[in-house]
Amino acid sequence: MAFPQGRQFHTKPSTHHTRRLSSVVDKEGIFNAALTPLFVGVSAVFNDSPATAVVAIAIHDSTYLLDFSVKTLELSNTPHDQDLIADHVLKELETYEHLNLSKFIGAGVPYDLMKKSPKLCSRLWLDLDVVPITIAQDVDRMRDKGNGSWDVKSVDEQADSMARKCIMHFGPCLSPLLQVGYRGIVDIDSDFQARILTLENFEPTCDSETWNSMMTFGNSLKAKRTKIAFFSSTPQGGGVALMRHALVRFAKLLGVDLTWYVPKPKPGIFRITKTIHNILQGVSKPGEKVSIDEKSAIKNWIEDNAERYWLSQGGPLRPPSEGGADVIVIDDPQMPGLIPLIKNITPHRPVLYRSHIQIRSDLAMKEGTPQSDVWQFLWNNVQQADMFVSHPIPSFVPSNVPKPKVAYLPATTDWLDGLNKNINHWDQGYYGNLYNQQCHAQRMTELHWPAKKYIIQVARFDPAKGIPDVIESYAEFRRQLAKQYPDVETPQLVICGNGSVDDPDGTLIYDETMTTLETRFPDLLPAVSVMRLTPNDQLLNTLISAAHIVLQLSTREGFEVKVSEALHKGKPVIATNCGGIPLQIQDGKNGFLVDAGDWHAVAGHLLDLWTDDKLYEKMSKYAKSSVSDEVGTVGNALSWFYLADKWANGDGVVPNGKWVNDLAREAAGIPYLKGENKLPRF
Repeated sequence: MAFPQGRQFHTKPSTHHTRRLSSVVDKEGIFNAALTPLFVGVSAVFNDSPATAVVAIAIHDSTYLLDFSVKTLELSNTPHDQDLIADHVLKELETYEHLNLSKFIGAGVPYDLMKKSPKLCSRLWLDLDVVPITIAQDVDRMRDKGNGSWDVKSVDEQADSMARKCIMHFGPCLSPLLQVGYRGIVDIDSDFQARILTLENFEPTCDSETWNSMMTFGNSLKAKRTKIAFFSSTPQGGGVALMRHALVRFAKLLGVDLTWYVPKPKPGIFRITKTIHNILQGVSKPGEKVSIDEKSAIKNWIEDNAERYWLSQGGPLRPPSEGGADVIVIDDPQMPGLIPLIKNITPHRPVLYRSHIQIRSDLAMKEGTPQSDVWQFLWNNVQQADMFVSHPIPSFVPSNVPKPKVAYLPATTDWLDGLNKNINHWDQGYYGNLYNQQCHAQRMTELHWPAKKYIIQVARFDPAKGIPDVIESYAEFRRQLAKQYPDVETPQLVICGNGSVDDPDGTLIYDETMTTLETRFPDLLPAVSVMRLTPNDQLLNTLISAAHIVLQLSTREGFEVKVSEALHKGKPVIATNCGGIPLQIQDGKNGFLVDAGDWHAVAGHLLDLWTDDKLYEKMSKYAKSSVSDEVGTVGNALSWFYLADKWANGDGVVPNGKWVNDLAREAAGIPYLKGENKLPRF
């Protein structure tokens, strides 16, 4: 071993830099403290007698090795539930971060070490917000049996190798690279090399009834080797993609064969599909329609992807006897063109259609409207599906959908992903500074939290998200606050969201928002921060976690699970009585409901929450406990595993307008009991 006595980190920070940064934090808040992003590699060599592990940790920037440590750990007489290697690595990294004013982004971990230290990867993710990338050493062993192979490297060299290989999994924005593989398979979590969670991490996120019900169907799917395939339009950017990432990750941990496919993008297609989306929601421009040529373009796009990638030999749409999926789920109005193609070759294979948006069913059934034209175009394909799974709002389902086929399922989120997990104060400072850096680059108002609190709406820049009402509400709130409480400081306002590759409206709505501020409310510009952000889940997590009050003033809405995400963090939410939002907010308990466009009411509730500390604390406390299991990943898995199991068995499901969660719990023999926390049923 190169360092038989061990080695400690040698890097020391600049005293001058540390003093200046501390001064900035004291005066302007932690969002103005710039931390240095770093990567780390870990490796270990084990001895049996005595039981020891020589653990090396190598620190890297994006190019060079900066420092490393080596330490021998005694492993004998260690309690079975304690992971000494994980304890050591996390303590070393946290100490290094704070001493050297840095933030670790990713960690390379040998696959063999992951097996010997089973808690290391998930603790890196959950405790320090470090993405663990597990790397097989077999590559080195196969490539070179000589001096360059893994086994002849010293443990510090192995750690350095892990750090260098880890870096290759991150893009220019220091986020893990999104990978779409062969046949359009979404290779989530770097094709499962980012082992951020274990199955044991999920069990405490829900009640035992939910967990046991889910396991009933999960175990059945595993035993029967049922193959499930999901198809949606994009791998990143919207709520559907977030749900699918979480569901595929969870299924992989459980051993359920569930794969997610997306089509190859084509220029101009997403402009058409976004127009369809806007028309169905009733937020399109007056008279806007989808032409025959545009409908043909969508049809040809879907058929081209199907024939090239999914219907060819070995593809997921081939018959199950040829290796195809047993159960298929089609997401949203972009992909229904697949349904007749599937039914043409396998008429009896179950295909479930999942509608994630609000459909103006009143207009969809009114002849001559743009909604009727678009809905009929979709219904020609959707009617061949075996089920129509909608958000739990009956008015979202057009009347020509047969009730026996209709089932209800809410949108969901993952309490352990980057959007929702607990992020410590140090890491919040890093992501808050990333936000301010993006603001500075665009000459936008920066945040000074915690010295100055803020109100926030996080949503895509979409015509249905009510952004003009957010601005009107904030302006009126400031007027009322200045009049009634002239000595009380005013919070800032943040309007932000990620873009999506299938959402071409974002730039237009952003420009309209800025024009409104500059022409009608120029006095608000120093207090309002409006940003379209590069995708970064932890950044949005930080912004919601640090916010004082959350708004969701949509004029049209499907479910908008961002409401539950904010409540889960103890944030009172003021939102409109649209779509699935009132299923999540208990008016006057964990937030307030207002009619869409009623910015006077919003301003009044903002004033109450900003000036009445007892009211705020009461709502905040209640909000944390008011979120149902149905909107979490385990609850989502319960529903989809139940449907897949029943359809694959040949039994099928005739929901007749019931909630999938209710059907699943009953089928598992664990029905909901009176008083159990669940979303209201209409």
